[in-house]
Amino acid sequence: MFQTLAKFDRQAFAAINAYGVAYRLNPKARVISATGDGPYYLYLCVLLLLLDERGETLFNAALTAFIIELPLYLVLKNSIRRTRPCHQSLPGGDSLMLTFEPSDKFSLPSGHTAAAFVMASAIAWCYPTFAWLAFAWATAIGVSRIILGVHYPLDILAGALLGVTSCYLALPLVGQ
Repeated sequence: MFQTLAKFDRQAFAAINAYGVAYRLNPKARVISATGDGPYYLYLCVLLLLLDERGETLFNAALTAFIIELPLYLVLKNSIRRTRPCHQSLPGGDSLMLTFEPSDKFSLPSGHTAAAFVMASAIAWCYPTFAWLAFAWATAIGVSRIILGVHYPLDILAGALLGVTSCYLALPLVGQ
């Protein structure tokens, strides 16, 4: 069962990554991926904290969820120790062309995706009208990580589950 799942994961990675190469999506994927870098979450929360009464709830929910998510992410990533696709040889001995070097060598779960889904879940809770947009954006971040060659699809799924679960656990702690 596990071998079948791993094979499917590698095949899905190869298909998505090849699509990105064929349609020259790497520059766009880099931009989308960069929107999942930490400072942007803080900027959004502070902006909404200043402009909207629900901004405080968003800030508290996101902060609490990140406090839950980060240690879980680190334990999982350093326990599982799955090698990133960009650090493995492809069939035929080739390797992926990277436009940047990832911050670490392990891939499961995707930290960018986990953080994006923490933020999307918090936005969905505080601003339900924008839930679809927040989750579409978080999904785009996850897919961008596959196109860039730094994550497999199951890394993305694990990151999404970690992010949503962390936010779900955080909401009762902030009184929601």
